[in-house]
Amino acid sequence: MKAVHFGAGNIGRGFIGLLLSQAGYEVCFVDVNEAFVSQLQERKEYPVTLASEGQETVIVKNVTALSSVTHAEEVAASIAEADLVTTAVGVTILKHIAGVVAEGIRRRVAVSAAPLHVIACENAIGGSAQLKELVYAKLDGESRSKADVSVAFPNAAVDRIVPLQQHEDILKVVVEPFYEWVIDSSQMIPGYVPVAGVHYVDNLEPYIERKLFTVNTGHCSAAYLGYLRGYETIQQAMADEALTAQVREVLEETGAVLIQKHGFNKAQHSKYIDKILERFRNPALTDEVSRVGRSPLRKLSPNDRLVSPALQAYDRGLGYAALTRSMAGALLFDVQDDPEALELQAAIADLGIEAAVTKYTGIAADHAVHQSVMSEYGKLK
Repeated sequence: MKAVHFGAGNIGRGFIGLLLSQAGYEVCFVDVNEAFVSQLQERKEYPVTLASEGQETVIVKNVTALSSVTHAEEVAASIAEADLVTTAVGVTILKHIAGVVAEGIRRRVAVSAAPLHVIACENAIGGSAQLKELVYAKLDGESRSKADVSVAFPNAAVDRIVPLQQHEDILKVVVEPFYEWVIDSSQMIPGYVPVAGVHYVDNLEPYIERKLFTVNTGHCSAAYLGYLRGYETIQQAMADEALTAQVREVLEETGAVLIQKHGFNKAQHSKYIDKILERFRNPALTDEVSRVGRSPLRKLSPNDRLVSPALQAYDRGLGYAALTRSMAGALLFDVQDDPEALELQAAIADLGIEAAVTKYTGIAADHAVHQSVMSEYGKLK
């Protein structure tokens, strides 16, 4: 079996590529980084080390790579012959790969009705659906009709903490032992071959919201609150008991939404929160606050990890003060090498804090959640 995976970064190599290789796929990575591409082409393997007590290292084999810059023709040809296409590039980059994915699908459906699944493994709700819309916009009508029959874009939720890192071996990647990859089976073509290690569910929304509103919400909350206290890493921040208690308050608020909305068992979800906080504290990982808090505008957008659960909590008559504290923390995240952080600070200076919050969160100034953000911002500032 053959898989084409877009994104040879740490998540791509340390999570998706690792699982696909272990499941028996030949994996062709597609990336803009020529150093990664040449090394993968030459070595056809790379090491993944688990950030655990034993520091177990796995050698991932049966891999190669193509450059999305100089090998577009070969990438399209590979997609035309693949059994699976996956991505881990960041949801904002999907538009840049949609063209070559569309060309590969066009070639494929012109000569074959063999099923193909295209799965965006991104930190976003409906990532594959977003990719499908971008790809279909570049297909002609006949190709779209054929793709409707044989090409599926099932949404997925992925979870594995992989910090920024540098090693002498540029292909080496260190990952936490925990992982979860959940795919919406209701959106797949009947008779699909399951990937070992992947969890298939009929309804993805509870799982993707649980992950986004617990792992991602908690992680960025630790980053923003830790940044304000001068911590450089998530591990340093989580060693602060008062800060950890604030992160737990956030996750109890999102948990109340998830339990009421999706029917999660309260005791089991409490254990899930405990597990997430334990993962953040993992002493074998060093995860920089600046990485986890990066791109505050995306994290403050209406459908993302902070604003969405806060508004859902408001609508359900539940608490949201801890969430708005994290939103206020994001507004004070002024890391100088983060373009979104700089844009946010410029907007606050130009428009004023109230208008800037409305601009990026979509929340009107007279809304209770907006007013709570203003209150928490004043306390933190």
